[in-house]
Amino acid sequence: MTSALRRKAAQMASAATQCFSYSSLPATWALRQRGGGASVLRLSSRRTFSVSAAAGFDNQNREYVIVGGGNAAGYAARTFVEHGMADGRLCIVSKEPVPPYERPALTKGYLFPPDKKPARLPGFHTCVGSGGQRQTAEWYKENGIEVLYEDPVVAFDGKTQTLKTSSGKVLKYGSLIISTGCEASRLPEKIGGKLPGVHYIRDVADADALVSSLGSAKKVVVIGGGYIGMEVAAAACGWNLDTTIIFPEDHIMPRLFTPSLAKKYEELYQQNGVKFIKGALIEKLGAGSDGRVSSAVLKDGSVVEADTVIVGIGAKPVVSPFEAVGVNPKVGGIEVDSLFRTSVPGIFAIGDVAAFPLKMYNRIARVEHVDHARKSAHHCVETLLTSQTKAYDYLPYFYSRVFEYEGSSRKVWWQFYGDNVGEAVEVGNFDPKVATFWIDSDSRLKGVFLESGTSEEFSLLPQLAKSQPVVDKSKLQAATSVEDALEIARSSLRSSAMV
Repeated sequence: MTSALRRKAAQMASAATQCFSYSSLPATWALRQRGGGASVLRLSSRRTFSVSAAAGFDNQNREYVIVGGGNAAGYAARTFVEHGMADGRLCIVSKEPVPPYERPALTKGYLFPPDKKPARLPGFHTCVGSGGQRQTAEWYKENGIEVLYEDPVVAFDGKTQTLKTSSGKVLKYGSLIISTGCEASRLPEKIGGKLPGVHYIRDVADADALVSSLGSAKKVVVIGGGYIGMEVAAAACGWNLDTTIIFPEDHIMPRLFTPSLAKKYEELYQQNGVKFIKGALIEKLGAGSDGRVSSAVLKDGSVVEADTVIVGIGAKPVVSPFEAVGVNPKVGGIEVDSLFRTSVPGIFAIGDVAAFPLKMYNRIARVEHVDHARKSAHHCVETLLTSQTKAYDYLPYFYSRVFEYEGSSRKVWWQFYGDNVGEAVEVGNFDPKVATFWIDSDSRLKGVFLESGTSEEFSLLPQLAKSQPVVDKSKLQAATSVEDALEIARSSLRSSAMV
């Protein structure tokens, strides 16, 4: 049977099984509305309307619907295709104008200057980030996947298993996967958060706007010393711009880096001309006579000139309009079990928006990282399509790659696995390698960080973090090189395996 015939048969079967036996049904929808200036999604006024069986629905593929068009959606689509369950069955509803792509590129290669080989679509559509096929719009068509672009879901009714989009389309689903990801946290409009020249990065349109600004910028201010701030600042160095990073903490990357580790990276950035203002809070962003951002005014009254500002102060899970499915009060996000099932049968959540059991640390977590997006998508779809009952057992993993543009004097690539709890033991002089090992009170290795490792050395890290071997801390502290320290840890791994 041809792909087209299979798709037609699936659509006919779907329509036959999803017919209504009544003429109309009142449905209560949780609509999202825009707040004053922060574009916050919230559960607000509720509207009732009828869904008529005679009217039909606006999606042809109704058996499986994915809401969201980010990393996780792309990897979920691949898993559906691998199982032969996408053609005529799967629909993706996205606010993006393009198919899913590897989002990390937006704060890395995408921001390189035009003469330094910046990343551009279609070069980084999923699933190239993990060595898979590049899934362009043609790929989705060839595999019978229906994709609704630039039409986000704004309302949801679990009783009738229907969705409503911003354009007014009413969609039907059999099984629903929520993959809405996160949105950038924003500065309030009243303090200049929406001034021309102020940027946030979550999608290609955001990155394009920033690249345009960088092309004419002279003085750049980056607000935030975390992932986004450090990666954007490194990219700005490629444009040879006067760059200042402002953040309230004592050092960069405070959620992961130790003060000693942070100092090494701060010095590298300073060698590239970046200035740091630590322990500082933003009072407001000032505007020039043209209405464009012209400065960052700090709480202490000092003023930092800027014609381009990038805000990287975190992100919030996009749970709207699915609040009724169940939101975790501690970590935010849609709460799921170890198979990514929500409290509502037939509804799943994956990626950044999912609050899931982090099995190895016995806590509920929400992980905003591409690795989890990929793995959670695969695990969820395997659960949905097969008899899999194996609990998701995720090992936290973070990485960054910066200063990788042509002409850079020093490329940075670090990886971290595990949990940064316990006493930190640092080895190496950052020339270029440095490693940090976190050891708990029982002498177990809980987490490990490595800069500029070889492929073999990087491959050792997840083994160590997963096994949590007992390590002789004094030997690590006495190690004269990163290589020696990793060999000590490797030996501990072998010893633990023999016990």
